[in-house]
Amino acid sequence: MKRPDRSSLGRHWMLSEDVCFLNHGSFGSTPITVMDEQTRLRGIIESDPVRFFERDYIPMMRSSITKLSEFMNADSEGMTFVKNTTEGVNTVLRSLVLNPGDEIIVTNHSYQACWNAVDFVTERAGAKTVVVDIPFRVKNEEEILEKVIDAVSERTVLALIDTVTSATGLRMPFEKLVGSLQSSGVDVLLDAAHGPGIVPLNLSELGAAYCTGNCHKWLCTPKGSAFLHIRSDLKKKIRPLSISHGASLEGSDQERFEFEFGWPGTQDPTPWLCIPLAIDFMGDLVEGGWPAIMERNRNLTIQARKILCDAIGTTEPVPESMVSSIASVEMPGDGEVGAMSMEGDPFHNLLLDEYGIQVPVFPWRHHGIRYIRVSAQLYNSLEEYHYLAECLRRTL
Repeated sequence: MKRPDRSSLGRHWMLSEDVCFLNHGSFGSTPITVMDEQTRLRGIIESDPVRFFERDYIPMMRSSITKLSEFMNADSEGMTFVKNTTEGVNTVLRSLVLNPGDEIIVTNHSYQACWNAVDFVTERAGAKTVVVDIPFRVKNEEEILEKVIDAVSERTVLALIDTVTSATGLRMPFEKLVGSLQSSGVDVLLDAAHGPGIVPLNLSELGAAYCTGNCHKWLCTPKGSAFLHIRSDLKKKIRPLSISHGASLEGSDQERFEFEFGWPGTQDPTPWLCIPLAIDFMGDLVEGGWPAIMERNRNLTIQARKILCDAIGTTEPVPESMVSSIASVEMPGDGEVGAMSMEGDPFHNLLLDEYGIQVPVFPWRHHGIRYIRVSAQLYNSLEEYHYLAECLRRTL
């Protein structure tokens, strides 16, 4: 079978022509123009590293923070950068003072790395991780809302809530969850790893205690680019994972906050500094900007999910209202579901090695099911999902 072409916008990415890339959701992919900007910035740094870090870095970082804050209608004074969402989640959790018996809520759709971080802090403090059992197939948002709210007790101090779940590709009713939980006195740590650029985010309106998300996924910045947003009344409670020079800075509270998070030690800050260009570049690729991009990718994902279900012989598992730019479907077959591994699921490897298709297959022990998940980004075409479907019909 001939491998299908990407969309006409695929020319802006350097993805291999030998791969049908349907997995933007895992690590993203950076456009050539944004990579060129990173190279330019690295050249500025290396031409005089001392001058850059002493004079240029902080103003440039503030400019990136301002741009990202405007994109998500966030309080720029509560916005800072981390390398990835897992680091952002750990930063919040490791800063909290938990007492024995305190409870933190997660769902059984939660990203395992972040779930592990919750288990780490609760076990260390003698607290408890409360896992809300939500099936993969749900009829509406109310099913999820009811189960999560029912898990709240007088000992609940925090809830880890996804915007869009990773393995199961479920667009959570996070807006309603944040409102309901926080009106009950429970702070929400919003895991927006799949957040900016995949769903509309208005952080000021949401008012979540904490929100952390990746920019290297749907905003298409270089790897190592993520944010942590902390509500103003909680900023003094949260400290970076690396305690460095900012801890002894003589300045205002805001200056200390900016410097503590902005200077964890010497590292490459160019992924953060590429955020403004990435937002503008991507937004200019489609008439209508970012709202049109999210709608285009969502519509393509809905079509791709139907094609996938038809090929596998199943039905769409959740309503279209709970689909964004990624969607998962159950893989057929019985038997024990093994643990995830760095080597990848055997069927994932078969699709890649035999057909050149890069699409994730997840063994998800929390549901006892293996999922196959498709993503849609501007470089994808509908023909690529038909190609995947034909390969599935041949192999399943």
